[in-house]
Amino acid sequence: WPHYKQRSRLYAIIGVMRFAHMTALADRIDRLVSGIGRVAAWLILVVVLLQFALVVARYVFGLGSIWLSETVIYAHAAVLMLAAAWTLRAEGHVRVDIFYADASTRTKALIDLAGAILLLLPFMLVLLWLSVPYAARSWAILERSQEASGLPLVFVLRTLIPAFAVLMALQGMAQAIRAATVLARTR
Repeated sequence: WPHYKQRSRLYAIIGVMRFAHMTALADRIDRLVSGIGRVAAWLILVVVLLQFALVVARYVFGLGSIWLSETVIYAHAAVLMLAAAWTLRAEGHVRVDIFYADASTRTKALIDLAGAILLLLPFMLVLLWLSVPYAARSWAILERSQEASGLPLVFVLRTLIPAFAVLMALQGMAQAIRAATVLARTR
């Protein structure tokens, strides 16, 4: 019997160490996603200033710029695609709280784990699988705007789609790790 107790303690220590490593991985993912999200958030200022300049140029001076208009669109797309995982980390996405709001910590962790594993990760993997060839084709021809004076960077814009999928999948993994940790600790 003492040998069994000693062995079960050893397994418990190993389990805690594994969760510690996994939690450290989740922390690194959170730092990466937060850093990218903060940089992307600064693009909001760029979007606002450029859009203001476009409006002033258009209605005060009668000038228009396809290049500037496309820059606003590209920056807006970059904000949405690169900051989505940061928003997920901060639990800023819309959630239907019919059951979740009043649920116990364990039930919330179970819902988060199931949502990450069954919904978020598969969808992001499919999106990644479909978007990488799409972006690669765009890079192969260095795709440009269809407008004559538009930006020659459509291929960079297309790259945001797989980047979005990777960032969301990483944040989904971090969310799943944290939920699994809560479930393991609240038995």
